[in-house]
Amino acid sequence: MLINILAAKCIGIEAVPVTVEVDITPGIGIHLVGMADVAVKESLLRTITALQSLGFHIPGKKIVINLAPADMHKNGGGYDLPIALGIIAASGQREMPGLGKYLIMGELGLDSSVREVQGSLPFADLASSMGISGCILPVRSAMEATECKGLDIFGVETLTDVLRILEGKEDCSDLLVWNTRLYGELSYGPSGSAFRGRDAVDFSDIIGQEGAKRGVEIAVSGAHNLIMVGPPGSGKSSLAKAMAGILPPMTTEESIVTSKIYSVCGMKGSGTGLIRDRPFRSPHYSASLAAFIGGGAGQDIHPGEVTLAHNGILFIDEYGQMPKSVLEALRGPMEDRKVTISRLRSKLEYPASFMLVAASNPCPCGYYGEGDRCTCTPGQRAAYLSRLSGPLMDRIDLQIWLHKVDTRKLVGRNKGEPSSRVAERVMRVRMLQKERFAGEGIFTNAEMNNRMLEKYCPLDGACKEMMERLIGRLGLSARAYSRILKVARTIADMDGSESIRPDYLAEAAQYRFLDRQLD
Repeated sequence: MLINILAAKCIGIEAVPVTVEVDITPGIGIHLVGMADVAVKESLLRTITALQSLGFHIPGKKIVINLAPADMHKNGGGYDLPIALGIIAASGQREMPGLGKYLIMGELGLDSSVREVQGSLPFADLASSMGISGCILPVRSAMEATECKGLDIFGVETLTDVLRILEGKEDCSDLLVWNTRLYGELSYGPSGSAFRGRDAVDFSDIIGQEGAKRGVEIAVSGAHNLIMVGPPGSGKSSLAKAMAGILPPMTTEESIVTSKIYSVCGMKGSGTGLIRDRPFRSPHYSASLAAFIGGGAGQDIHPGEVTLAHNGILFIDEYGQMPKSVLEALRGPMEDRKVTISRLRSKLEYPASFMLVAASNPCPCGYYGEGDRCTCTPGQRAAYLSRLSGPLMDRIDLQIWLHKVDTRKLVGRNKGEPSSRVAERVMRVRMLQKERFAGEGIFTNAEMNNRMLEKYCPLDGACKEMMERLIGRLGLSARAYSRILKVARTIADMDGSESIRPDYLAEAAQYRFLDRQLD
């Protein structure tokens, strides 16, 4: 008897259907085919032990299990549950009329418990697009799909729970994820808690650095890339952490994509529903190229930090200490807002629309520009700054030089403006951009392409004259020119102006000091 069960596999951040076919015929042995990796092949022993723990017997016949399509690599333990159900149904030990109504995934324990799997949110999205009734998933994994209201999302803890649902002999509404005890416990906390507890600093706790705070607010308002250069103790890391506290919540479209990324990585956290807080990633500068960009073997390609920071901030401290290969590899994602990872037999594209925030010392000793404290030679300073290549700086919209705060200000400790007030202004500017770019497929000024620059950043005669003077004085590249226009557009939005004025262009150009340093 041939039994078909719908399962799935994640390719990138989207799920594709996998059909688990189980057939029992006269013969000997259990045969698993369909390009399965070692973890899937090991599932046979787990599955058999779990079935026997519930009193099911394994037929003394030939059992053929096929994972279709056969040309797609299958990995992970999520196929345990559909394989077990296929053996039960094909051997006639239970009647399960609901078997074809659901997408089913889950890893089995030896005691028939169902353990969580990665990618539940893309699985639910696939089930919705295929028009089936819903999904049967491990209860913790099902928490990711609680906002998929058009589907029946069942959260199960044991194989017995699954059999109850598929047999259809009794009311199983208690197994719907919204009725589970775990959902009730987690729903008291904030939805999508993957970033809960991040160490955000309040702007009022940062003394001085008013000019840098202005640059940070501009950067967050338009999602512009930012680099801060200054001596140790000048507040670079604190300002970066404070940016996490003024980021606006994501739109529903942004939340869906970000939640899918963390779902396929198994990093969704213990919250319910979609992730609403924007990611704030801060990898160590010594992380490898694969850790930043993404990588893996064969079709098992995992996203890197640039994708995990999608719709949020990628903060890199000690930027000048990063390996040259990693620095240059960031140029593509910063420009294209996506990353393509190619292997011999596979190629995946991940979204990577992040806001880069970098911090660096100005020289090896860190005190260049602070009186006579610097002990570096001019050659050492030039070599250090040259690590920040011209093409890379072209892609960074705002470049801010920080100096140490006057200790007299620290003694007085006059509280500055709180993050809550700054966040309100940022939110107003972001909403303005959302309305402007409705239908364009982008959300912020930093994402504008050349066509959009012509449409949304027109320059009058005075502005054109100003830009000609700036280009002649600074020797700007075409990319740096477009970055100045984007920053000026954000400054105009912050000022409530519909058009760009010369003073906005002048302020935007002030944030390009490294173009002059590297000449």
